[in-house]
Amino acid sequence: MLKELAEYIVKAIVDYPDQVQINELESARSTVLELRVAPEDIGHVIGKNGRMINSIRTILSGAAAKIGKRASLELVD
Repeated sequence: MLKELAEYIVKAIVDYPDQVQINELESARSTVLELRVAPEDIGHVIGKNGRMINSIRTILSGAAAKIGKRASLELVD
């Protein structure tokens, strides 16, 4: 559920949605999402002063809280 939500949000803001890859690492209480995008799209995902990625993290945290988990989003190269 969290992976699909993150994928939907990120694909809407990048120029190359076909290159969006999300790896989900799940444990009993938390989920870590590793996000990979095209090099040209890193700036779109981070946003000015990190506002865009922080907004995405806030949305994911709220969705994770509804199912009793914690979520974090990491942008990896």
